[in-house]
Parts: sequence; C-alpha cells; structure tokens
Amino acid sequence: MSNNPNDNDFPVSRNTTIKGSRHLAREKVLQVLAATVSDEISLDVAFNHVFFRQITFDAKETPADSRILHPDVVHELDSDVAIQWSEEDIEYARAVIWGARDQRETSTELIDRYSKNWDLERIALLDRVLMRLAVAELTVCADIPVKVTINEVIELAKRYSTDKSGTFINGILDAVIEELQKEHRINKTGRGLVD
Repeated sequence: MSNNPNDNDFPVSRNTTIKGSRHLAREKVLQVLAATVSDEISLDVAFNHVFFRQITFDAKETPADSRILHPDVVHELDSDVAIQWSEEDIEYARAVIWGARDQRETSTELIDRYSKNWDLERIALLDRVLMRLAVAELTVCADIPVKVTINEVIELAKRYSTDKSGTFINGILDAVIEELQKEHRINKTGRGLVD
C-alpha cells in the first residue's frame, strides 16, 4: 500500500452497474431515435445496443445494417457502465420508441405545420427527434403528465442540442399539444394527471 496521499485523488470506481431511472431511459430513447433517423440501423439493433450493450463486431457473419460499432472503436466501451433497468423503464422505452416509429409521419406533419415560420432545413435534426419523442410520450404514456414530458424534453435539448433549442421546442410543442388535446389524442389517467 502506498503512503503517497495523491494515490487516492482519483479512485477507480468499483461500480460495474448503475440503476436505471425514467430520466436515464428517456435519454437512451433519444439515443435510439437519433441513431435510427436515417433508417440505416434497425430499431431493434439500436435498442439492444443502447439499453443492453449487445454489440456485434464480426463483419463476416453480420449484415452491415446490424453493426453499430466496429472493432477499432471497442476500446471506448471500457468506460461504459452497464445499466440495471427495471421492467417498468424498459416497457416505457419500448412504448415510446415504437410509438415514435408508428407516428413518424403524423408527428413530422405536426412539427412541420407549427414550424412554418422556420426554415425547416435549419432546424437541428436532434430538435426534430426530440419533438418526435415528446409526441410519442404524450400520446402513448397515459401515466406521465404533459408538463413532465415538456420539461424533460427541454432539458435534453439544452444538454444535447443548440443554445436556442429549448425555447424553440417549447414553442412548437405548445402548439402541437393544443392540437393533440383537441383531437383527444392525449389521454392521461391517474391521480393528478387529468386537467
């Protein structure tokens, strides 16, 4: 054992897993949706990679559309910590991911309609993905309050997108939510969720 007091300045973590949360699951949903936006990678492959670290490396045996990482970037995984997910968080993630897939066309139309004063080419791709995530969560997760969805998506925008993304997304989502409510597509149940 070393007597040097500086040896403990940067202790190595002994954690091999961390406990998942709804917030972390939402962040991972964003990663899956962003990874699959070009349809080059399937949702199933991206989901298993992002949530369960299931990775395929051998290009000879694996179709190109099933590979996310190549052997030369595997060393980056050493710093990645596995996440222990609850069944509830996995169900949430699957519902939102597949909801976003199923509603892709209608959510894109909604976003485009309320972005009409914006140059659609200049809207950050990640902002569009975040709004698709929000529309899916609003319509498929009856137990999550509307305000929680908006706040969480804005926080993700602040963290991962541009400086103005939070304000932009908030403005677009306000209009989208109003339309979804008029069409009775947002149905919240449970105590404190019904307006």
